[in-house]
Amino acid sequence: MNNLCRSFVLFFATIALAVEHSVAGTDAAIAHYSERAVELLRDAIGRETAYGQGLVPAYAKSLEQVFLEAGFPREAVAIVPYGETASLVVRYEGDGSSARRPILFSSHMDVVPADPEGWLRHPFELQADDAFFYGRGVLDNKFDVTILTTLFVWLKESGFIPNRDLVLAFTGDEESFQETVQQLARDYRDLVDAEYALVVDGGGGVLNDAGEAIQFQVGFAEKTYATFSMTAKNLGGHSSMPRADNAIYDLAHAIQRLEDYKFPVETNEITLTYFARTAPLLNNEVGDAMTRIVADPTDAEAIATLRAQPQYVGTLGTTCVPTMLSGGHAENALPRAVTAVINCRIFPGHTPAEIMQTLRRVTDNPNLEWRVIGVPVASPASPFNTEIMEAIASSLKPIHSALPIVPQMGSGTTDGAYWRAAGIPSYSLTGIFINPKDSFAHGLNERVPRAAVGESLRFWRAMIDELATHRSDAAQ
Repeated sequence: MNNLCRSFVLFFATIALAVEHSVAGTDAAIAHYSERAVELLRDAIGRETAYGQGLVPAYAKSLEQVFLEAGFPREAVAIVPYGETASLVVRYEGDGSSARRPILFSSHMDVVPADPEGWLRHPFELQADDAFFYGRGVLDNKFDVTILTTLFVWLKESGFIPNRDLVLAFTGDEESFQETVQQLARDYRDLVDAEYALVVDGGGGVLNDAGEAIQFQVGFAEKTYATFSMTAKNLGGHSSMPRADNAIYDLAHAIQRLEDYKFPVETNEITLTYFARTAPLLNNEVGDAMTRIVADPTDAEAIATLRAQPQYVGTLGTTCVPTMLSGGHAENALPRAVTAVINCRIFPGHTPAEIMQTLRRVTDNPNLEWRVIGVPVASPASPFNTEIMEAIASSLKPIHSALPIVPQMGSGTTDGAYWRAAGIPSYSLTGIFINPKDSFAHGLNERVPRAAVGESLRFWRAMIDELATHRSDAAQ
């Protein structure tokens, strides 16, 4: 058993012994700042900050004004431009009494595109019913940008002085090229350097179908995000004279081979601990499959059961899937080139070059042209952090007590992967509790529970009190 796995076991064995925590702030304060958060969220959803729209800088400027009006000094708030987008960095200065480096809080201001045509409610207007808020980005990730902004305003207005600096980093292209986070880590390290980062994007609370909280997930690692283009070419010709080597057929055959291929099953201490902690909460065949995988990672029936679940298939190894097709130049002409974009989420321990070689072998056509899109970045798992885990346990008690806290390896990619690659250990979590069936991030009718506003403010205020309060104050 390695050190990370041993740390998980020891922590989960003693989590019930965590001391009682007195949450800072009254219910009246929570209600007041919840109302302010909803208004900030309404403004945020109304801004179409998708790639290509060029609206992220204006959103950053509006948030900058919120911080300045709350009393943050001008030099503590910085907009960092990058092409059509930008990042926003805010420093909440502490008194340095802990003699420790800052804590970095990271979220992103951009969203994926949304076509109003398919939505039941307009994606760029915040709307609500009795249970949910709706809108593009209301879950990923403008909700958490709003909560962190409101939290820092609350702290400032209440006169809170942390024992070390707290830094917000809101990036501007997490949903596209993730170049703003790389820019900050590379060129503005003095603004964002930290002991560790709390990536407020992913993780968080899980509700069952009865609306009961069943676990809280914390991301310790992420798979490597890599995208490849696969292109078939030939001389083309007139559509009245079909030829056997049609580029579309060649590409279709290659895609069929990719569909039939499954990467080998892989596990690590994070995924096995995740399965072990989640299995008892699922009284069904999926939970049984998790238990069996932990006992025997080669159990074929258990593997098939888990791979049939979209939310778990990525936990079992590398996945690659076609996401875009393009090609042809006229309806009455044979195509000279057609391209498929293949998006991969690579299990830790493998390089993008290795995966591309596998894809070449599987498609079995030496005439296909392959290209890496962008610059994939692999990152190590973050080490176990007792301070963070104990703070989470304590901060959850007033909201949903005695929850199992489950380590997670994200199948998607957040800015945390780039913070880790830059040497800043990162942990993904949010104050949102949601049933996975209600999670429509990147899809139609994206939503977040209305209860998440107050719960998230309560959770993050308690986290700040745990992680950045003077010890003498905390003892009072």
